[in-house]
Amino acid sequence: MNKVYTDASDAIADIHDGAVLMLGGFGLCGIPEHCIAALVAKGVKGLTCISNNAGVDDFGIGLMLQQKQVKKMISSYVGENQEFERQLLSGELEVELIPQGTLALRCLAAGYGMPAVFTPAGVGTEVAEGKEVRRFNDKEYLMEMAFESDFALVKAWKGDTHGNLIFKDTARNFNPLMAMAGKITIAEVEMLVPAGELNPNEIHTPGIYVNRIFEGRNYEKRIEQRTVRPRS
Repeated sequence: MNKVYTDASDAIADIHDGAVLMLGGFGLCGIPEHCIAALVAKGVKGLTCISNNAGVDDFGIGLMLQQKQVKKMISSYVGENQEFERQLLSGELEVELIPQGTLALRCLAAGYGMPAVFTPAGVGTEVAEGKEVRRFNDKEYLMEMAFESDFALVKAWKGDTHGNLIFKDTARNFNPLMAMAGKITIAEVEMLVPAGELNPNEIHTPGIYVNRIFEGRNYEKRIEQRTVRPRS
């Protein structure tokens, strides 16, 4: 099975209107920026995006929000995006905010093939509304459902033609969990090498989880906020 695609446009060509997408990254670190740009160019609409955050106004998922491509965001943090805030307050965008650990847990459950998991996070808060609560050893837990997504879009530092992935430093974040959880996982990498060149001990995501892979060029790797001391 050939998993190698020419570029982002080729890899995301069958992502359709109304698709449910998982997008790796944390802030702007480790986001699948080429896949996002290709989705903007493709113009798909009505998307549900599962991501730790919504990018910033002019980069990341924020680009899709600008084009009104996102119907619903499932996130844990959205504080850097004014367009997100505007769409939320105006009722244009449906939003489900969940604890960051619960986001990771629901990704993990999907990757492990478990329909639901139990967590104490959110018990007694708005997060618990409409959810089943069970008591184990005199402590209450929420039942959280595993995510169901059509595609997972992740970004790695290096990958091989079998789809094995290595993430670099903090860009690892949500990417491995989402790579496991997607029905179809699309990975973009900075370096694509022949199968067998990666050290097996350094692989974070085995290729069995990856359906498509391509090598991206000219990554921006933006930083959301950069604070430095004044020059003397």
